[in-house]
Amino acid sequence: MQLPFANIHTEQPTQQALFPDCFEVSVAPVKGKKVVLDFQGGNTTSDAGVLLLKEVESMTRIVPKLADCIADSRRTSSVMHVIHDLIAQRVYQIACGYEDGNDSNSLRKDPALKMALNRLPESGDDLASQPTFSRLENMVTRPELYRMAVGFLDHFLDSYTEAPRVIVLDFDDTEDVVHGKQQLALFNGYHQETCYQPLHVFEGLTGKLIASILRPGRRPTGKEIVSYVKRIIRHIRSRWPETIIVYRGDSHYGVPEVYSFLASKRNCYSVTGLGGNDVLLRSVKDIIEEVKKHGAGYRRYHTFQYQARSWNGSRRVVAKVEMTEKGLNVRFISTDIQEAKAKTLYEQIYSARGNDELYIKAHKTFMKSDRTSCHRFLANQFRVFLHSAAYVLVHAFQTNLLRGTALATATFETIRLKLLKIGAKVIEMKTRIKVHLPTSYPYKPILNKCLTILEHLRSVPWPSTAIP
Repeated sequence: MQLPFANIHTEQPTQQALFPDCFEVSVAPVKGKKVVLDFQGGNTTSDAGVLLLKEVESMTRIVPKLADCIADSRRTSSVMHVIHDLIAQRVYQIACGYEDGNDSNSLRKDPALKMALNRLPESGDDLASQPTFSRLENMVTRPELYRMAVGFLDHFLDSYTEAPRVIVLDFDDTEDVVHGKQQLALFNGYHQETCYQPLHVFEGLTGKLIASILRPGRRPTGKEIVSYVKRIIRHIRSRWPETIIVYRGDSHYGVPEVYSFLASKRNCYSVTGLGGNDVLLRSVKDIIEEVKKHGAGYRRYHTFQYQARSWNGSRRVVAKVEMTEKGLNVRFISTDIQEAKAKTLYEQIYSARGNDELYIKAHKTFMKSDRTSCHRFLANQFRVFLHSAAYVLVHAFQTNLLRGTALATATFETIRLKLLKIGAKVIEMKTRIKVHLPTSYPYKPILNKCLTILEHLRSVPWPSTAIP
């Protein structure tokens, strides 16, 4: 059946359409009562939860740490939006699901976002628009981006009240498909796409972001990987000289350059995937024959020493041989950790690397960090940093405020929909601002807990060990 919509868009706009504030229309009645829609609800927002993010940001201080890295070369008398406010606005918008710079045009008057930037919701100045952000993206220099990268690492270190006993550096990359002619975007044969291939480094035990580096669309070489490892570990060692550091990655990140560097450092270890070859398979030949005699689910582990030609010395190898529904599965990992049992090394230490893929998914899919549509490579790196700051903010929100709740392990998208996307009516009065949340809001207990924790945290330094 064809619906009678064909001629609607050809009609001239009515007086009501020209003045949407006076717009009123009826929809299907409910129980015989007429349902009328209008725009007379007052100053409202659909993102009242951003006020929670503002509270978290005021404690983590990620925005000023990044803003301080950028020199403002604009004429002072013409500046309406300082660098700090511009970064904060974009980070809050990304966290709330507005990942495109163009979204700024329609959010300039949003009362909740204005309050998040310390502006009055009605009488305060409007927020920045898309052209302002385009200019900001293209004014940031390479040295400033480097300082921002160090800022993320410093923020990671600052998030601990004391030096941890162990940290895990999870290295991995992901494809960032592009659809224009961006600088340094390359065709990747594995992904069969023109893309960037950003490198992400997370702390494997907590999911805290350490680094997010935009790269050309090819996997990094050993020389490139070790350059990142050196910078990160040396910076960590300047603050945490005794912390045990475990480097972890798939087989592509098991490179001799990294092995040699870590071997020269105290309390530095590695666990990486290892591609199979004939020599390795011969080392587990008897175990393979044994596993073949059993059904799906049977698994054996075996450990031995092995040295590839490119390695400076032998390393411990752990082999996992198992029978699955699809047949025999043989996997190898390489490590310099000698004390742990083979099964523990594989199942509890290496296999936990899978969490890194979830962190990347949160960064890329939920924070939309693949919105790298600028022509200039440096501008796109700056965008990645903005999305990384949004990740840091939401991650801190989840780990510190949602602990012990039903959302403690929820995805960032679920947190956004249930705690950030809250409709509210905002009333600016002479001496205070009222934010009326919906009476029917279904997550009041969780929201109340968040507000109680925030009230407590205002009285203690960040990071706090006194979180309920």
